[in-house]
Amino acid sequence: MKSIVTGGGGFIGSHLCEKLLTLGHKVILIDNFSVGKIENLNKIKNKIRIIKRDIRNFKSIKNLFKGVDNVFHLAALADIVPSIENPDNYFSTNVQGTYNVLKASVDSKVKRFIYSASSSCYGIPKKYPTCEKQKIMPEYPYALTKRMGEELVLHFAKVYKLNATSLRFFNVYGPRARTSGTYGAVFGVFLAQKLAKKPLTIVGDGNQKRDFTYVSDVVDSFVKVAKRKNISSEIYNVGSGKTISINRIAQLLGGKEKVFIPKRPGEPDITFADIKKIRKDLNWKPKISIEEGVSLILKNIKDWKKAPVWTPNKIKKATKKWFLYLKK
Repeated sequence: MKSIVTGGGGFIGSHLCEKLLTLGHKVILIDNFSVGKIENLNKIKNKIRIIKRDIRNFKSIKNLFKGVDNVFHLAALADIVPSIENPDNYFSTNVQGTYNVLKASVDSKVKRFIYSASSSCYGIPKKYPTCEKQKIMPEYPYALTKRMGEELVLHFAKVYKLNATSLRFFNVYGPRARTSGTYGAVFGVFLAQKLAKKPLTIVGDGNQKRDFTYVSDVVDSFVKVAKRKNISSEIYNVGSGKTISINRIAQLLGGKEKVFIPKRPGEPDITFADIKKIRKDLNWKPKISIEEGVSLILKNIKDWKKAPVWTPNKIKKATKKWFLYLKK
């Protein structure tokens, strides 16, 4: 079994590559490493084929897909504020880049295509838990471009008969989680602050709730889909089906000091995945509880020693343009 993982140097992608190797896949990793890190692959870099390419350049990637069975498309730009400041870059990566990967997959007759989508497409939902049929209301360019990528995937499945599935991830956490960017994963931001003996920066009052899923459970959702050849053109939420407050996360991580900064407009007070569909169709459900997941992270806290520390003032400064944008 030969599989391509785009964005394989990233947080989720690197864990997926490790899992595929244990299942006997020959793994080809495509990443321009603008976000991903080669050190994320230290355990497996001699066991996989690592190709530094940019998915925005179709000619540079088109021949890599020949003879490939599965394509796991995770390469993307994330974060809200940068997407507002530079929507062109997000469109070229998340939309044009996705189109290029789809076209290369169709041209090479790839058997299975799995897209890493985002629950941010729901915007601020009117119903919780949020199911796949909820109205799509992206609030910022990142969310919009990820949704446009998803629409391309579904369109290629319909028109070109590509066996494709989209997985909408909620809040993913675990080892190697991003710490850069104002909207980097909250665990990564908190852990970097904890190691630097700085207060944990909490947006709003901290009572907002999120649906967190441990990275190994997310990887298992990819594997479940890849094994089901008869499923195509489907969208699945991938979440824990539970919620936890940011204040509780800070408590579990042992944060003694907290700094609260103003709530950011355009962010939901809660993210809460309805996962009945994926449980029914694929028999997938999360295995790692939030308490167990936090414990696993704290055992590997040294991984965040070199992470940049985001201070409250730095976060406020980085989000200033977003506030100005929304006031226009």
